[in-house]
Amino acid sequence: MRYYISLLFVCFTFFLATVNAAEQRPEVLTAQEQQHALSQLKEPMYKPLLERYVLDELKAVRQDQQKLREDVTKQVTHAQLDTADRALTYTTDTINNVFFIITATASILVLVGWNSLRDVKNKVEDIVNTRVSVITDEYEDRLKILEEKLRVRSEEILSNQERISVTNEVHSLWMRANLESDFANKIEIFDEILKRKPEDVEAIAYKADALLEINETAQAIELCNQAIDIDSDYGYAYWQRACAFALIHEHADALADIKMALDYSPNLRNELLHESAFASLHDNESFNTIVAGEASGIQLNL
Repeated sequence: MRYYISLLFVCFTFFLATVNAAEQRPEVLTAQEQQHALSQLKEPMYKPLLERYVLDELKAVRQDQQKLREDVTKQVTHAQLDTADRALTYTTDTINNVFFIITATASILVLVGWNSLRDVKNKVEDIVNTRVSVITDEYEDRLKILEEKLRVRSEEILSNQERISVTNEVHSLWMRANLESDFANKIEIFDEILKRKPEDVEAIAYKADALLEINETAQAIELCNQAIDIDSDYGYAYWQRACAFALIHEHADALADIKMALDYSPNLRNELLHESAFASLHDNESFNTIVAGEASGIQLNL
C-alpha cells in the first residue's frame, strides 16, 4: 500500500513539473527567434536531479515494500509460534489434569479398599445381587400371601358351591316329602336330607312325626331328644316329644313339653285341640287349663 502511495506521489510530482515547465515556456517563436534563443543558451533546459529524485523514490518504495514484507512475515511467524505454544501448553495442562484425576481416583480406591477395577466390579455385582435377592424375597412373600388368600377364597367358593348344591338337593327332597303320602317313604326322604345336613333339626323333628305315625314312639322320642340337644329353642321338637309321651300315657312329661313348645312356638296353640296324639289328655285338668289359658289369650289378642 505504501508502495502505491509513493508511486502516485512521484507521478503527481512529475505532472506538476511538466505543467510548470509548460507555463514557463514562452509562446511559439519563429524559427529565427528559436535560433537566436538557442544561441543565447548557456545551460541545459532540463534538470537532471528530477530523474535522480524519481529513481531514489522508487528505490525507497522497493526497500519499504521489502521491509514491510519482512515485518509481516515476522508477525505471522510469531503469531503461529504463539498459537502452537498455547496449544502445547493446553495439551500439557490437560494431560497433567487427567493424570492427576487418575492418581486421585486410584488413591481413593486404594483408601476404601478397592485395589482394582475387578474389585469394583465384584462389589457392584454383590450389591446388585443383594438388592435383587431382597426384592425377590419380598415379592415371594407377597406371592405366598396372595396364593394363601386365593386358596382360602377358592375353598370358600367351593364350599359355597357345595352348600348351594346341598341346599338345592335338600329343597328338592323337602318338596318330595311334602308330596309323599306314604310315611315309610317320607322317613327315607328325611334320611336322605339328614345325610346331607346331619344337624337339620327340622328334618329330625319331621322324621320323628313320621315315626309316630307308624307307632315308632321310642325312636321318635330319641330323635326329639337329639333335635333338642342341637337346638334347645326349637319348639316343634318339644311338641313332637309331647305327642310321643302322650301316646305312651306319660302325661306329666307330655304336659311339660307342651308348655315348652308353646313358650318357644306360640303359633302351635291353635293345634292343641286338633292334635290327635293329645286325645288321651282331653280329660286331664292341667291340659284343659292350658287349653283354656291359650283360648283366653287368643280372645284377648283378638
